[in-house]
Amino acid sequence: MTVGTPITALWPTPSPVPLDDAALAARYGRTDRPHLRVNFVTSVDGAVTVDGYSAGLSGEPDKRVFGLLRMLCDGLVVAGGTMRHERYRPIRLDERRRAWRREHGLPQYPTLVVVSGSLNLDPAQAAFVDAPVRPVVLTHAAATAPPGLADVTDVVECGDDRVDLTAGLAELRRRGLGQLLCEGGPHLFGALTAADLVDEVCLTLAPAARRPRSRPDHRRWAQPGAAPAAAARARRRRRWTAAPLHPRLTPARPRPPPARPRLTAPARPRPTPVRRLFGAELTALGHTAGRHPV
Repeated sequence: MTVGTPITALWPTPSPVPLDDAALAARYGRTDRPHLRVNFVTSVDGAVTVDGYSAGLSGEPDKRVFGLLRMLCDGLVVAGGTMRHERYRPIRLDERRRAWRREHGLPQYPTLVVVSGSLNLDPAQAAFVDAPVRPVVLTHAAATAPPGLADVTDVVECGDDRVDLTAGLAELRRRGLGQLLCEGGPHLFGALTAADLVDEVCLTLAPAARRPRSRPDHRRWAQPGAAPAAAARARRRRRWTAAPLHPRLTPARPRPPPARPRLTAPARPRPTPVRRLFGAELTALGHTAGRHPV
């Protein structure tokens, strides 16, 4: 089925033939081992929201892939702050996608997994009370759950004073949630990358420039005792995966003034070349959407 704006293949073999949902599902697919896939959208200059919400950067093809990736996963992982801000609703799929899951021996719906160190969650939120599958909340031992949260979710403590993401993912896989899809936010994505837990990045590059105002700080999710080698690999990956989330768009230094006054206007600062901002990822992210193994 192809609706509206077609999606075509650019790699490894370009083709003008539109891809239907069956072809897209085969290209993204599921793996035969535990797998964490991250999906997000960003503007060309690194913004992840418009007026505070990601929907302003999304388009019809992105929404189509968004729903398809939900169909493929066992567990949908999202940070508590992102779930609150984006007003997540119950994770439901249409009949066609539920039928696909049944044919492949999967439950009709994926499980919602919320990562929250503060447990500042509303048990009455529709994503919890109307969920077709009981959600899971990953937190730590020092957090205090609000009344009623344990009635609508499975609250799992991973870590003493911060969420141990490695232990949390191990618990999810023990529960049978091997194929995980993370929808953000940027802090959680950065922490998962720094902990060397991300297997694949699915990126939509919106053709817009929004000048991000700040850079997400994922240190609050930092994993205690993270291996230096893993941190180094994460830094290398962020050069082409997470770097578009938070580049600093600072102009180049202006040219020095001339030695003697001239009867011309002062030289303007030279604009910062895009390739200097993004480096090699300019080539890697030149398409509208794609999946990149990490």
